[in-house]
Amino acid sequence: MADLSTSYMGVKLKNPMILGASNLVSKTEVIKELEKAGIAAIVYKSLFEEQIQLESLQFDEELNEYSNRNSEMGRLFPDIEHAGPKEHLYNLKKLKQHSSVPVFASLNAIYETSWIEYAKQLEETGIDGLELNLYSTPGYFEILGSSIEDKQFQIVKSIKKAVKIPVSVKLSPFYTNTLNFIKRLDEAGVDGFVLFNRFFQPEIDIETETFHFPWELTQARDHYLALRFVGLLHGNIEGSVCASRGIYTSEDVIRLILAGADSVQIVSTIYKNHPPYLITILSEVQAWMDKKGYKTLDDFRGKLSRKSLKDPFSYQRAQYIDILAKSEEIFKKYPMV
Repeated sequence: MADLSTSYMGVKLKNPMILGASNLVSKTEVIKELEKAGIAAIVYKSLFEEQIQLESLQFDEELNEYSNRNSEMGRLFPDIEHAGPKEHLYNLKKLKQHSSVPVFASLNAIYETSWIEYAKQLEETGIDGLELNLYSTPGYFEILGSSIEDKQFQIVKSIKKAVKIPVSVKLSPFYTNTLNFIKRLDEAGVDGFVLFNRFFQPEIDIETETFHFPWELTQARDHYLALRFVGLLHGNIEGSVCASRGIYTSEDVIRLILAGADSVQIVSTIYKNHPPYLITILSEVQAWMDKKGYKTLDDFRGKLSRKSLKDPFSYQRAQYIDILAKSEEIFKKYPMV
């Protein structure tokens, strides 16, 4: 039977399937089912500094709401501090202690000092690696893209110096040259790259004329953008490459490994198809490998990466031009009459 073992950030995994950061980790029974079904590693839900700061502010406001109602009272409540990240760290440590597979933490902070401090605290829980969730939404026209990249680069370098565990970076695709930024991080010693982040976008209710934020799963084929960059990166950087977003089936996993992925992160397919579906994915990947005569993932990993293909333009604009040249084909699939 085909061997599905792989390595991510230098951590040995029994197969390439990683549970991405999500609230699924809050359900103990789900984690047990996933481990039984064969999940290779777990990324704990993200520690968001913004959320901690907001909760702390709300907590303080609630404590002080009535503090000045009586002139004889300085404060209604004794001094109490918000717990900050303590609950998150406690639950993460608990998961690590009881999990049979590697556990990675996910972090999204604001300031360089807090990035470093939280990274150290997460490391102390005994995790196997740390995933840095990089994302910036500029609010000012004057900010240069290069200054955003330089700031993120410095944060990552500082964290790498501050912790001893492997560090990966989960990126958005919204860089002028994503490949260049990844190369810079790779040369700085980053151990892995997760492609790509998924962000919740605001929606507008036209009846109430208000914003709302719908909870939606990724869509099948959302991984196509990741596939392009996986194929471009394979064989050109030292760090591991992990694909994310819209990975639902064994076919998705196989095509991403053909492009060069070391591992993949799944979330939506678990929500939609439930943990036991992982057994189907893994068995179908093995069946495909047996049929093709592949004994290990390395036997076909990167076979269709840009570095391995004779056509150097497969992942670039020439592919788009070729599609346009055949655009009349769409009418055969979607006839107008």
